[in-house]
Amino acid sequence: MREDLIEGRNAVIEALRSNGTIEQILVAKGDTKGSVNVILALAKEKGIVVKEVDRRKIEQVSETGNHQGVIAYISPYKYYGIKDILDYAKSKGEKPFILILDEIEDPHNFGAIIRTAEVCGVHGIVIPKRRNVGVTPTVYKSSAGAIEYMRIAKVSNINNAIEELKEEGIWVYGADMNTESFCYETDLTGSIALVIGSEGRGMSKLTREKCDVIVKVPMIGKITSLNASVAGGILMYEILKQRITRGKK
Repeated sequence: MREDLIEGRNAVIEALRSNGTIEQILVAKGDTKGSVNVILALAKEKGIVVKEVDRRKIEQVSETGNHQGVIAYISPYKYYGIKDILDYAKSKGEKPFILILDEIEDPHNFGAIIRTAEVCGVHGIVIPKRRNVGVTPTVYKSSAGAIEYMRIAKVSNINNAIEELKEEGIWVYGADMNTESFCYETDLTGSIALVIGSEGRGMSKLTREKCDVIVKVPMIGKITSLNASVAGGILMYEILKQRITRGKK
């Protein structure tokens, strides 16, 4: 999918507010109510071209089918390096909190993960170049604009990236139900990288072996697994909670 489009009102508003590189915005003719007025005002303030076009044009360009009458053309997302993520954590005076995604292929899941990661204070996300969705229009929309505030590194080999992080003194925690260690019983307050596996297969065997600790979330129902974005969200909030509560002791 294309990586030069943002679709949906909230996603475009966040891109405008975050000073993302927007080349032009398409707005469906006659659609000037509500949040569209916010988009028009912000675009005017920043000198960004807005074109009113027939709604059919929007439909032709859209890749998500959920554009809400607004599409922005942007410069494709500029991926970061692992060093950029580490430097960002250092600039904030915080212990690194990094998310590693092992082949997340659903753009809705990826977008939801980015949204939660931004709220939980994750400094950056590492994804593989192959078999992982990139920053597509659906990811932009699903993240509700959070992508504009998140550093994402795309690497050739996840396991090499894990080794690189370990050399920087970061402990790597993998999420997997096949372990005895619950997340809330584990100290997650240090420099940490959390690995979330793919929707269907989970973590690869080699990636699991690279992790320092494997943790799981508590479940008592008959369903034996959680959606990747939900499991990731629970674990990210546990890390945030521990950093807040244990950091005060």
